[in-house]
Amino acid sequence: MVNKDLLEILRCPACVREKEGLLDFYKESWFICRDCGRKYPVRDDIPVMLIDEGDKWAQTRVEDLPIPPPNA
Repeated sequence: MVNKDLLEILRCPACVREKEGLLDFYKESWFICRDCGRKYPVRDDIPVMLIDEGDKWAQTRVEDLPIPPPNA
C-alpha cells in the first residue's frame, strides 16, 4: 500500500509547473491526473511517476486499465 503522506504530496510531473497536477488514486493501482489524463501505474507499492510512463496510458479509458498494472 502506498504511504498516506505520499498520497497527499504526489502530483503529475507533466502538469505540476503550470497547473495543480492533482491525482486521483484508482483501485490502489493507478494515479490519474485530473488535468491531462495521464495515468501512472503503481508497481510493488511504488508509484511510477515518469512522464513517458503516463503517456503510454493517457489514451486508455479508466475502465480498461489493467489491475494490477503490468510490469514494464
